Amino acid sequence: MGKVYVVGTCDTKGAELNYAKEAILAAGAEAVLIDVGTLGSGNTADVSAAEVAAFHPDGASAVLEHTDRGPAVSAMATALTGFLATRSDIGAVLGLGGTGNTALVTEAMRSLPIGVPKLMVSTVASGNTAAYVGPNDLAMMYSVVDIAGLNAISRTVIGNAAHAAAGMALNPVAASVSDRPGLGMTMFGVTTACVTQVREVMEKTHEVYVFHATGVGGQSMEKLADSGFVAGLIDVTTTEVADLLIGGVFPAKEDRFGSVIRTKIPYVASVGAVDMVNFSAMETVPAAFRQRRLHVHNAQVTLMRTTPEENIRIGQFIVERLNRMQGPVRFLLPLRGVSAIDAPGQPFHDPQADETLFSTIRAGWQDAPNRRLVEIDAHINDPQFAAAVAENFRAISA
Repeated sequence: MGKVYVVGTCDTKGAELNYAKEAILAAGAEAVLIDVGTLGSGNTADVSAAEVAAFHPDGASAVLEHTDRGPAVSAMATALTGFLATRSDIGAVLGLGGTGNTALVTEAMRSLPIGVPKLMVSTVASGNTAAYVGPNDLAMMYSVVDIAGLNAISRTVIGNAAHAAAGMALNPVAASVSDRPGLGMTMFGVTTACVTQVREVMEKTHEVYVFHATGVGGQSMEKLADSGFVAGLIDVTTTEVADLLIGGVFPAKEDRFGSVIRTKIPYVASVGAVDMVNFSAMETVPAAFRQRRLHVHNAQVTLMRTTPEENIRIGQFIVERLNRMQGPVRFLLPLRGVSAIDAPGQPFHDPQADETLFSTIRAGWQDAPNRRLVEIDAHINDPQFAAAVAENFRAISA
C-alpha cells in the first residue's frame, strides 16, 4: 500500500494541507505532507520546500533565490517533478491550491505514469482544465470557495478529496491480467472503416486501445507509449498535425511522434484525415478561411480542406520526425484517398492536394534499414489498405 502525498504551499495553505493530511490518516491511509512553498516561512511539513527544491537540475538556489514568484513557481514545479520521480511509495497524490499551485502541482502530476491516482483540489477546476490535465488520468475537484482558511465549505470539500485520495491509495487497482501486448491506434470518424478492420484483426493477438484523434487523443496514446503501456502503435490517423500547423481546434503538440522516437517501439502509420482542418460550428470558422472549401460534419464540427501548399507543410512535419525514428517503422501512403470524404464524388476529393502530400513525404524520406515507405494503390478505408496495415505491423513486431 502506498502513501498519499499531500502537496501544496505550506507558507500560505498550511492549515488546509494539514487538515487534509489528518483526514487521510483518520481514514486509515498513510500520508506525507510535501511543502512546495517559495516564501521560506517555517512549517511542519514532512518534506520541506528546501528538500524538494534540491531536486531542481540546477540545485535549490535555482528555486529559492528567485524574487519573482512566477519564475520561482515554475522552477519549483521542475523540482517537484524530479522529487516525485525518485519515490517508490506513491499511492496517490493530492494537491490543494489556487492558480499558481495548481499549475505547479499538476505539472509534476502529469509526469507520473497512467494509473497513479492524481487529484487536484483547485479554484480553477470549473473552467477549461485542459492545460492542467493534458493527456493524463488526473482528476480535478472545484474548491467552491478559495483555499484561504478553513470553514464549513472548505472543510467539506477538502475532506471529501482527502477521503477519495485515501480510498485510492488503500485500494489500488490490480494490474491487468491480459497476457497480450498493448497496441495503440488512432481513429477519426472518416478513418473508422480502416481502423475497425485493422482492430478486428489485431485483437486476436493484442490488447488494442483506440484513441480519438482530437489533439488530446494523440497525446494520450503517446503518453501510454512513454509509460510502457503499449508495445507498438498503429497510427493511421495523423490529422492532428494539420490542426497544429494550420490552426484547427484539435491540434497535436510539437512533440507529436516524440514517444516513438524515444521508445523505438514498432510503429506503423499513415496520413489518415490530413485532408482536413477541424473547427467548431460554422460561425466559429476564422474569417480568413470563410471562402475555403468547408464541410459541415455536424452541428458542432466544421471541416476545411487542406490545400497543396498546406500539405507541403504537413508532409515536411511528418517526414522529419519519421526520419528520426530508430525503431522498426513502416509508413503507408493510401494513393487513392486519405479519408472517407477524400474519394471520388466526395466533398474533399482532391488528387492534386493528395499528390503534393505524397510527393513531399517521398522527397523528404531518408532510407534506413529500420524504416520503409510503403505505397498502396488503394483508398485508406479499402480492405486492401487495412490488410496492408495489419501485415506490416506483424512483420515488424514479430
